[in-house]
Amino acid sequence: QVQLVESGGGLVQAGGSLRLSCVTNGFKMSGYNMAWFRQAPGKERDFVSFIKWTAYRPSYADSVKGRFTISRDDDKNEVYLQMDSLDFEETAVYYCAADCLPNIVGYDCRYWGLGTQVTVST
Repeated sequence: QVQLVESGGGLVQAGGSLRLSCVTNGFKMSGYNMAWFRQAPGKERDFVSFIKWTAYRPSYADSVKGRFTISRDDDKNEVYLQMDSLDFEETAVYYCAADCLPNIVGYDCRYWGLGTQVTVST
């Protein structure tokens, strides 16, 4: 059974930083693309960042470019999202996703975690 377990969420002041982690169980990350998404209250789930299995040239949503950094450690089956200069409007549940492929409108991912709450206070 495949499980993705996110951690590292919490309460942070605006302008602060958090580092999210996602560990995969029952699924070896090596060779698979990974991604992060987020869903704010009352809104649809949005793409945040994508990293290929090669870790070459990750992609980011325009709103997080220059502030967020995605990385991976295949030996640990973990993917990370370093988030700096967080804004109040980035309060959301952040989801890790595995086995992702780009499509016309975004990305299709086969496996999803349950999410970790990030709350940015003013």
